[in-house]
Formats: sequence, structure tokens, C-alpha cells
Amino acid sequence: MEKQTSPCNADRRSFLNRLSLGLAGLVGAAMSLPPVAYVLSPLVGKPPRKWRDVGDLGQFPIGETKLVQFQDATSTAWAGDTAKTGAWLRRTGDEEFIAFSVNCRHLGCPVRWVNDAKLFMCPCHGGVYYSDGEVAAGPPPEALARYPVRVVDGKVEIETSPIPLTTSDIT
Repeated sequence: MEKQTSPCNADRRSFLNRLSLGLAGLVGAAMSLPPVAYVLSPLVGKPPRKWRDVGDLGQFPIGETKLVQFQDATSTAWAGDTAKTGAWLRRTGDEEFIAFSVNCRHLGCPVRWVNDAKLFMCPCHGGVYYSDGEVAAGPPPEALARYPVRVVDGKVEIETSPIPLTTSDIT
């Protein structure tokens, strides 16, 4: 004996099949967006860069390394304090400076300057950098990233860019 399905059950089954397929399609589309955005992101263009004032020329004695803070170029107007980043700034001459990223090239932890040892130290995994930013020890794959620096009308400015980790975004 064959079981008969009523038209009501057939309509319900058809509706639930379509609903399941539709929801699966939506979930699949939502899950594919991040990988597609990642693949297409280099085609969008270069990240924004802006020159930020970090202080007067007289604030930075020759030969000293100081931490400076500035607003990240990629931040939005509503970001507030989260938009702030920093750099280790060393004055090497009358108007010559070197600015190092505060982020370790291993996993992005903030490095600190140890003046007595003349080394940058990363507390997360033991990364150590020489005073010129080159790797001295630990897991970092490359030297600390550098920011371009200029002096305009007695003000020291750093050209900001997104936080560099293991890619050479900053030269």
C-alpha cells in the first residue's frame, strides 16, 4: 500500500526545501565575502598616508630616542583614542630623524626602548632589535618598520600609514 501525501504536506515540504536552500545560499554568500574582499583589497588602492605633527624640533635632543604619539592615517572620525598610534623617534642630526614603528614585526606587540642597553625589546616573545632597528635576537622576521620623517617650519612630522607587521608597507 502506497502512502499518499496530501497537497498541504507537499506544499509545506516544498516551502521548507526552498527556505533551507535560500538560507544555505545566504550563509554561503556571507562566508565568501571576507575571502573575496581580501583577494580584491590590493586592487582598491594604496592605504592613506598623512603627515602628522609630533612636536617642535627643540623637543628632541640629538642622539636621544623618544616615544611620540599621533593619529593613524586610516582612522575614522569617531575612533577617538583608539585612532592613536606611536613611533620611536630618534634625532640623528640638525634636521635628520629616524622613526621606528612601535610594533614588533613578529606579531605586532609594542616594543619598548631600553636606553641603557640601546635596544628595542618586545615583551611578547623575546624579540630584540638593535638601535638601528635591525633584528638582534628572537623570532622577528625583519627589522622594525620605519616611517618617513621631515621637518617643516621647525615642526617634526611623521608620514603615517597603517600599522606595519610583517609586510614592508613603509620604507
